[in-house]
This record gives sequence, structure tokens and C-alpha cells, in this order.
Amino acid sequence: MLKLMTSSLAAHRGNGRPGSSRPIKIIGDLVDEVRTVSEDALSRALLLCLERAKLVVEPAGAAPVAALLSDPRGFEGPVVAVLSGGNVDPLLMQRVLRHGMAAAGRYLSLRLRLTDRPGALAALLGSLSELNANVLDVSHARTDARLGLTEAEVELRLETQGPEHCEEVAAGLGAAGYAVTVIH
Repeated sequence: MLKLMTSSLAAHRGNGRPGSSRPIKIIGDLVDEVRTVSEDALSRALLLCLERAKLVVEPAGAAPVAALLSDPRGFEGPVVAVLSGGNVDPLLMQRVLRHGMAAAGRYLSLRLRLTDRPGALAALLGSLSELNANVLDVSHARTDARLGLTEAEVELRLETQGPEHCEEVAAGLGAAGYAVTVIH
């Protein structure tokens, strides 16, 4: 007996809505429970499948993993997640993976001010390297009316290992003497 069916199954062909086709009727007789999952959960599941298991799965095919990640204590073991479909466009895959990383808290955006002197930006980037944060984007402003004569403002977008690492990076920069503002 099946214990789970996620509602991300594509609607059957025909009238464009689930419920009236023969397979849906069969599933209705055999499935104990239907769960829905969010796009964030699907994106995180797809990212997990790719990173940890090296599996390329289309987003709907990762729905069982998304359900497990969304409610890990909601299933009595043993649990088997059936992953299906690798029919995904590379550009869609890239967008879904970026979304999954954001949903997993693996991006950090922050703003800080530096003394505008040679090597200050390099020192900041060195600190980020020591904290194992990957720099995705840097915006370095030196000419803004809000800044003092000897100040520069830097906005950074970083890739991290997760929410705890984001906190470690912000705290590490603070300990290095930077006044950090996290941008949400």
C-alpha cells in the first residue's frame, strides 16, 4: 500500500484537471494520503538530490524528497522516496537551484563601510576567504554624498554553507572590526 502521493503530479491529459482519469481513480483506491509541497521545498529537494546524491531529477520528480524535508517526523519508517524524471531544461535547472539555495539560506547579502585606503577592499575579501564565504557580487562605492571623505561603502552578495554559516560570517566580520548590516 502506498503511504504518500504528492500533489505535484502533473494533471492528466484531457480536461486538464486531476480526478476523472482512470489512473487517478486507481491511485485514489491505493493511496492513503496526499501531501502538497511548496516551490521552496521542491527547490531545496532538487538541490539536495543534485548535491548529495548526484541525481538530476525534474522538479516534480523531487516532490517525495520535498515532502520528507518539509515534515521529517511525519513519516513512519522505513521510508522510500521514488525519484523520477530527468527531463529538465538546463536554464530552468539553474533557476530552480538558485531558488533552492536561497530557500536553504545559503546566500548572504550585507553592507559595510571601509576606510577608503589602498588594500582595504583586499583585506575585506581576505577576511571573507578565511571565513569560507564565496563572493558572488561586489559593489564598491567611493563617491556618495552619504559617505565621509575617507569612507567607502561595500555591498556584498555571498554564497555560504547555510544559515549557521551566514551567522558565522557576519560575526566573523564584526570580530574583524567591520560594522556589518545584513540586507534582507
